[in-house]
Amino acid sequence: MKRRNTLIAAVLAAAVLLAASAIRAQQPPPSSKPQQAPPAAPPPGQQGNPQSGQTFVREVNLVDEVDFSHKRLAALVPDLQEGDFKVFDEGKAQEIRYFSKQTDLPLRIGMLLDTSNSIRDRIKFEQEASVSFLFSVLRHNKDQAFVMTFDDEPQILQPFTSDTGALRDQVMGTRAGGGTAIYDAIYHACSTQLNHPPRPEGDQPDVVRRVMILISDGEDNLSTHTRAEAIELAQRTSVVIYTISTSTQWVSLEETDPNKTSDRKYHLTEGDKILQDLAEETGGRAFFPYHVDDLDQSFQDIGDELRNQYSIAYQPANYVLDGRYHKIRVEVPDHKGYQVRARRGYYARANRDVHAPSEPGSGAPQGTPQANSRP
Repeated sequence: MKRRNTLIAAVLAAAVLLAASAIRAQQPPPSSKPQQAPPAAPPPGQQGNPQSGQTFVREVNLVDEVDFSHKRLAALVPDLQEGDFKVFDEGKAQEIRYFSKQTDLPLRIGMLLDTSNSIRDRIKFEQEASVSFLFSVLRHNKDQAFVMTFDDEPQILQPFTSDTGALRDQVMGTRAGGGTAIYDAIYHACSTQLNHPPRPEGDQPDVVRRVMILISDGEDNLSTHTRAEAIELAQRTSVVIYTISTSTQWVSLEETDPNKTSDRKYHLTEGDKILQDLAEETGGRAFFPYHVDDLDQSFQDIGDELRNQYSIAYQPANYVLDGRYHKIRVEVPDHKGYQVRARRGYYARANRDVHAPSEPGSGAPQGTPQANSRP
């Protein structure tokens, strides 16, 4: 495809959720046929952490095509229209240039397991949580996943496959030992695996949803890359990170009844806060479970939201490639109680990273607008 010099500020994706008590009758009819997508769009901006019964997600990307978002809580709200959304870049309202809804996308999932000494006591929990997620979410012959472990350095145990049995065998064979290089693992997974994931067959072979499931205690002590570098590359490659904490330090000692895990008082450790930051910056969610059973419904929710999102692209006014970080906010002002979850922003810099994806619809270099979005 020809190169275009137009700068597209961002491709946002959002899945809107409606709490069980919300009024579905107010949902507008399905959106009309989307306009043709403009050239490149910058990285995703994420928004939302409300506590009202609904959640809807979106994320920002920079490409002609669109990327999507997620959802959480009660139910997805699938029928919003372009006019329902308002996008703000650094607090300034932006004109939406492209809008569409995409559902049932093939998933490309990276399962990253912390196998450092610090999680040795919870390695069984980590294995069970990983296998539970894969069997809950992966659809045979449609979705694919790979397994990576990391301690002193990242290692791919199982390349992309739809064979859940092969993935399970590799996960259950992991052993703990060594230091922790979380940021290097995220960077490596994005640049070597999720950057150019296997393409599905069909009319739109480039459109897939890129997801990372990171299971760790969040305590990094060996990475050569910084957290900012890991987050930026995840944004640029349209990867949404979901984190699952293996820490149990937050569990109240006085609560011992396993049937009351939801009532446990807890505080977030420094590692938990890092996991939360990684998730929120990329449009995902962080989980702090005590038992694997606590994750079952959450895994199903993640799978649903990953396949039901809206995509938005806009061209920022007075855009300058100054390397500055731009905050993005997405709202649905006429729908009270809805929540938006999306990436929080993007870096205004030309994309020169050789690892950034560039195929149409791949969510190419997301997280940073680029002067030339096509190779």
